Amino acid sequence: MTIFHAVLAFVALQRGGELILAAANTRRLLRRGAVEIDGAGHKWFVLLHAAWLAALLAFVPAKQPPDLPLLALFFALQAARIWVLASLGRRWTTRLIVLPGVPPVTRGPYRWISHPNYLIVLGEVAILPLAFAAVAIAVGFSACNVVLLARRIRFEARALGQRSYHIRETLPRRN
Repeated sequence: MTIFHAVLAFVALQRGGELILAAANTRRLLRRGAVEIDGAGHKWFVLLHAAWLAALLAFVPAKQPPDLPLLALFFALQAARIWVLASLGRRWTTRLIVLPGVPPVTRGPYRWISHPNYLIVLGEVAILPLAFAAVAIAVGFSACNVVLLARRIRFEARALGQRSYHIRETLPRRN
């Protein structure tokens, strides 16, 4: 097994485990009276991530040596991802779920930024392909991810009654 295949297997297992955890958390939240916002949008994120992994597998040569600093940065993002999941606890899900009357989480990275997980995913989608010299995959999937995230953030802001998010400083504004 090459380094590339080992990293891809790690990411696929991680994402699969996260989908299982997210489904359990979603069921738990819905039982508590939570409401899903933009359920139709979720499938696009799942499709994007599956296609991203498939594109990496299909187009990156298995023996492509990694750029070690970029690969290290990708794994640092995994540590940040775990921090986000731990901070949200049972409220973490891949869907946009709002629990009425419960304020947003403000611990962990959420003390400083509204959407740390979205920023982490933006980094992951770009950095992993770049670590294996797949520039086109990094650019193409990053562009698609930005479009999906911008849409989701608008839905989330409306659902939570918030006017502004820190991430908007890094995304282009639409008029």
